[in-house]
Amino acid sequence: MKPKLAASVATGLLLSCIPAWAHRIDEYLQATILSLESNRMHASMRLIPGVMIAPSVIATIDTDHDGAFSDAEKRAYADRVLRDLSITIDGEAATPQLDSLAIPEALQLRDGLGEMHLEYHVGLPSATSSNRSLTISNHHMNDGSVYLVNVEVPQDHGLRIVDQKRNARQSNYELDFEQAGVAATRLRVRAWWNGLQFSSLFRLGMRHIAEGTDHLLFLLVLLLPAPLLAVGSRWASTATVRQSLLHIIGIVTAFTIGHSLTLTLAAMNFVHVPARPVEVFIAVSILVSAVHALRPIFPGREAWIAAFFGLIHGLAFASTLDRLGLARWDRVVGILSFNLGIETMQLLVVAFVLPSLLLMSRTRAYSAFRITGAAFASVASAMWIVERLFKIQTPADAIVNLVAQRGVVAAVLLFAASLLCLLLDRGPKALRS
Repeated sequence: MKPKLAASVATGLLLSCIPAWAHRIDEYLQATILSLESNRMHASMRLIPGVMIAPSVIATIDTDHDGAFSDAEKRAYADRVLRDLSITIDGEAATPQLDSLAIPEALQLRDGLGEMHLEYHVGLPSATSSNRSLTISNHHMNDGSVYLVNVEVPQDHGLRIVDQKRNARQSNYELDFEQAGVAATRLRVRAWWNGLQFSSLFRLGMRHIAEGTDHLLFLLVLLLPAPLLAVGSRWASTATVRQSLLHIIGIVTAFTIGHSLTLTLAAMNFVHVPARPVEVFIAVSILVSAVHALRPIFPGREAWIAAFFGLIHGLAFASTLDRLGLARWDRVVGILSFNLGIETMQLLVVAFVLPSLLLMSRTRAYSAFRITGAAFASVASAMWIVERLFKIQTPADAIVNLVAQRGVVAAVLLFAASLLCLLLDRGPKALRS
């Protein structure tokens, strides 16, 4: 963890600057490095007893006097150290919570070779003012102890150290700092847009679609009959280019609206659905779109189906953001950048495939292409349903990923094949029509 690492480094530098104190044999050195975060203060303590004071420290820890420190004795001593701290934040008392402790064996302390490490934190209550204060008074073994306290430069741009005050022994420490409200929010938004986090989540959204073959397969199979018109219970005629484009734009837009809505609600913890049924319904959505590509079951209503199943796909998208553990405000910008990445990759895929669909749909070969694509999606979705319902391993992922990994090559070959089919089917005049 960065604050802990920085605390160790800073404490080491602090101690190296005062070699006379670090090697005093008749004093108990208690050095503390503080680090501020937006909602808490973290502290790292190093406790180093000199050889002359070590026996009294050992006796305090070794309550059963058996010459060894049990885990219970170590924890009891750590609790005592924390009880001997008086901490206030903005004038209100705060209780420190132990995060970790490391206490060496009694022999090492007795020989002056060991040092104890304690990590603790206190929560920062919500600020009523941008000007804040924190005080720490250390009363642990005052006789024979010397104290050091310092604070790191905050990593949060909304926090700024104003002043530090210490008494002569540094057993009492006062810290004045500013915690900006609106200004901090603006700084964080600027950091997101200009920093790595926005671009990282944007790329994560693109990669999630590129690697999320089930999401892409649903959309692509739903687009298969988009250039066609239904007559009765079969796909019988070809729509105009304008009709086809409007139909495809409607499907993609509806899918986007659907998954964006549930992505936002789920990522902000307004909606929660277990992952397993979501994954099953995604596989079902592919099967439904594949059946529709074979025989029209909802002709002219593809956009509504895309929007409905988009709601389910959005829940799966949100699980990726949820695993990142983002804070609530970070999620707002995270949803935007992640969703933009999803839409960008989605539009790139549609742009690659759309010309081929429009060209080939005007040839007799399109029927075979549509049926083959729908059959492939049906088999893959059926295997995914079995796999996700009954936890039975199937080759679905391996097969679909094999095709997806060669997506660019497949798109180029599909376009070349669509041109060839158009030439063979209608002759050279077809290209000019």
